[in-house]
Amino acid sequence: MELRQLEALIGIADHHSFSNAADVLGTVQSNISSRISKLELELGSPLVDRATGSLTESGEIVVQRARRIFAEIRGIGADVSELTSEVRGEVHLGMIGTAGRWMVPLLLELQRERFPNIALKISEGTNSSIEPRVVSGQLDLAVLAWPISAPELTETELFTEDLILIVPKEHPLTHEPLPLPFATVAAQELLLPMIGTPIRQEIDEAATEAGVTLHPFVEMDGLRTIASLTFDGYGLAILPATMLAKYPRVNFAGLPIAGLARRRAVLATRRFGFPSAPVRAVQGLLLQIMVNDDIPDGVYLPEVPEKHPKV
Repeated sequence: MELRQLEALIGIADHHSFSNAADVLGTVQSNISSRISKLELELGSPLVDRATGSLTESGEIVVQRARRIFAEIRGIGADVSELTSEVRGEVHLGMIGTAGRWMVPLLLELQRERFPNIALKISEGTNSSIEPRVVSGQLDLAVLAWPISAPELTETELFTEDLILIVPKEHPLTHEPLPLPFATVAAQELLLPMIGTPIRQEIDEAATEAGVTLHPFVEMDGLRTIASLTFDGYGLAILPATMLAKYPRVNFAGLPIAGLARRRAVLATRRFGFPSAPVRAVQGLLLQIMVNDDIPDGVYLPEVPEKHPKV
């Protein structure tokens, strides 16, 4: 088994055809076909469906492990460079959008100051889209909403944040005593996250505890889109307090809700394997951010922040 064979298979997985993989890898299609055929012969199983260009079940398994292999190879070079010079290399970081809007600027500031030779590649998404990419090795680590579902991942708590009802400032609810009873909130026309997402679990648990049933106007798997629709006047939304940034605050208010727990955010990494020097450096920076004075209102540190290592 050769690395270039695994590289060819990853190329097909990412770009969906032999010809596209050849273009990306700077070779010809016949070379890609030959590498895949030799790999299939060695493993005794077809890895690619020639008719569709999609991977077989065996191909998917091989690609998952191949991504981890290449992640370890990148780590070897990065760890050796750490011994001889500045920490350098690429770090692929996943992040839920609500955390990214305030964490990324703080991360970039620290990274430029302390590790200028690290190249950050940041992918934004939801837990459901990011978790599989951390497991497969496409991403090195990720800031996610708790709970995470993949058993291959381990977590370190970063912060908790208030969940609030975002309403226009002229809305009648702004004159009600706070926190709002959950029954009052449930009676509104709400834009909510999809059932099964971490934030929706928090909302549904509070609704069950309050003995009310939610009837959302629309459900979406994307908090940024929900916030945009709310700010455009399509309805009210229960969102993390950090979604109500400086400019929306001019026209909108965030109202606390009785019985609604704070949302927890964690730093997720693969349970097995040793992260490279650049990944360890970025991991330390993310933990260091949590003792920064620039944390937005509505975000809270874990109970024992002194256990977080400083870089």
